[in-house]
Amino acid sequence: MPKLIETASRVTAAGTPPKTIDEYVGRVNSGDAALSMAHMRSPSGWAEPGQTPEFDEYTLVLRGALRVEFAGGELTVAAGQAVHTAPGEWVRYSSPGPDGAEYVAVCLPAFEIGAAHRDDED
Repeated sequence: MPKLIETASRVTAAGTPPKTIDEYVGRVNSGDAALSMAHMRSPSGWAEPGQTPEFDEYTLVLRGALRVEFAGGELTVAAGQAVHTAPGEWVRYSSPGPDGAEYVAVCLPAFEIGAAHRDDED
């Protein structure tokens, strides 16, 4: 039988200025460890520390644009585009454009703060 996920849980975000994360599926809201899915809204000028996560992350940009920096350069992911970052690769996300960014992030396995390995944790 399908399971309705009626609401999301608001979780604390890294970076400044603050962004909004509403987790629908994952360790916080549904108790799922296999996958997490969250709706993100980051304001113009938002940036978070770099990270070298242990999980795959698939990001679909709905509005605005997301900058993804990686060891070999950077790319801009615009509304209607998606990006995949693999486990073990260093990445840093930001939304420097005037409209910020609205996007959906899916992590496999589910996002876990200790598995993100953010630069400021070293």
